Amino acid sequence: MNHPTSARPDWIASEGALAGFLEAAPTTIGLDTEFMRINTFAPRLALVQIGLGEAVGLVDPLGVEDPGPLAALLGDPARIIVMHSASEDLEALATWSCTIAHLFDTQIAASFAGLGAGLGYQKLVQALTGVELPKGQTRSDWMQRPLSAAQLDYAAQDVIHLPRLRAELAERVERRGFGAWLDEDCQRMLERARERGPEADPQVAFRAAAEWPRGSQARLRRVLLWRDATARRIDRPRPWLLDDAHALDLAARPPADATELAERSRGLRALRSAQRAELLDVLSIPLTADDLEFRPIPPLPSTRDKQAVAAMKQAVATVAAELDLPDALLASRRHLEKFVASRRWPSALEGWRHNLLHGRLATLLPG
Repeated sequence: MNHPTSARPDWIASEGALAGFLEAAPTTIGLDTEFMRINTFAPRLALVQIGLGEAVGLVDPLGVEDPGPLAALLGDPARIIVMHSASEDLEALATWSCTIAHLFDTQIAASFAGLGAGLGYQKLVQALTGVELPKGQTRSDWMQRPLSAAQLDYAAQDVIHLPRLRAELAERVERRGFGAWLDEDCQRMLERARERGPEADPQVAFRAAAEWPRGSQARLRRVLLWRDATARRIDRPRPWLLDDAHALDLAARPPADATELAERSRGLRALRSAQRAELLDVLSIPLTADDLEFRPIPPLPSTRDKQAVAAMKQAVATVAAELDLPDALLASRRHLEKFVASRRWPSALEGWRHNLLHGRLATLLPG
């Protein structure tokens, strides 16, 4: 069995130490984060791991108040920031005012390299380097201080291998002719992270309410928009404030008064008296013309719709087999269902996926 490389990480808990560590940063930089998201809406950044060649820095956001040197480095398009499955890490970094200009995601790259979709970091490291990484700290409390020796080692291993993975994967992807598609997908991930915000029409995901009258759907939308905005403001998980079942129930049958609302919303730990008063207004204020201008919930799929999705899945599988790529990398079932329901090409399938698939899939839409 191969053992992990000893990374000897530097603990960085001040702005000066951070600036000093980053002075000799190479072009390719490994990056990862540890964050906690148990009782908050936004992730709480607990650690930022930076790999600069053989040097690893573990940056303590609880001690470093100004991440300016790191933000400047990550925002430099001349630097290649290597991460694995970066979506949630990008969200956590955004809470520290750090955004990335040039991303190389090794999980996405592994799909294009022919290693399979959704490959975990430990399995990818073992496949390409033979190193078996520790797994025991996945659910650690990363907000505790000091971190244990096992946590420090685990955190360092999360970045020390990334530049080597990037070099190997980039070569394989280029050899297979998918370099431009990989770059596009990494850039799209960055754009999604920058644009992340409240959904304009959260009600469309509640297909159980598809047969509701338009007014009831509008009330559900109003409730969901309030839930999102309030959860962000008080920094509590949405279900703590109002879970989906309560949102549907209250929108379908608005309570007559505050007493009824309190009775029907028992057990929601973040729905305090102030939030209940707001919610009662949201439920009871008459709908306006603006409230009624919204995207209706798509109806439940018909038999023809289901057949169309099945035919599209088969078409995607055929193209994927021709390219030797995973089906899921080309188009997920969820996006195909969205295409059939709305008759509009999903934004997630723009770019190279549109050029590759739109002509084939559009012909399979039910007439």
